[in-house]
Amino acid sequence: MNNISENIDKITQKMKAAAVRAGRNEDDVILVAVSKTKPVEDLMEAYNHGVRDFGENYVNELTDKIEKMPKDIRWHMIGHLQTNKVKYLAGKVFMIHSVDSVKLAKEISKESVKKDIVTKILCEINVAGEESKFGTSDLDANLEMIKEIAPLPGIELCGLMTIAPYTPDAESNRQYFKTLHDFAYGRAREYIKGEPVLSMGMSGDYEVATEEGASYIRVGSSIFGERVYNK
Repeated sequence: MNNISENIDKITQKMKAAAVRAGRNEDDVILVAVSKTKPVEDLMEAYNHGVRDFGENYVNELTDKIEKMPKDIRWHMIGHLQTNKVKYLAGKVFMIHSVDSVKLAKEISKESVKKDIVTKILCEINVAGEESKFGTSDLDANLEMIKEIAPLPGIELCGLMTIAPYTPDAESNRQYFKTLHDFAYGRAREYIKGEPVLSMGMSGDYEVATEEGASYIRVGSSIFGERVYNK
């Protein structure tokens, strides 16, 4: 049986230790529990153990869980978002991590203005250049995208997100986390509102990501166990 509460404690301890090793405040990194395909009962166990940030990959699943879960949860959209689904999320999520195009940002802007709200977003940067991931590794192109997105009304560009390669060697992903950090605090800094937020690190490499400056780590299987797909 998967002990969700114990798993959260282990991850939190490792995450905080990694922050301390890097000379960071241990409260500056937040665990986002990635709960896609998992039942509300599992999420409630995590919630009752103190988790308030939950990440989902699919709009339908996210909106369904929002209706069933406590209202003080901060919901994070972390999966690829299609423009025609934006209207279902506007005003319901704390942050959208996966903005990978100006077109998508403009749609979020339009829906946010329509509802008179401000939506917090992160630009997704494909630092490793993997073909299976959205976005590009070209930092010049990413900077141009960020320049176009930053002034749009109804959105607040809070920082950057990346999905590093799946690897048994977490250390090999350090270069990608460092690149994202340096880009956020360097060339992209003037377009980001406030201290740059970095969403990076998952079950296999969140300690390295924390050492390199992650603000949010996105952990799913190490909390809830492997995902079960019924399709």
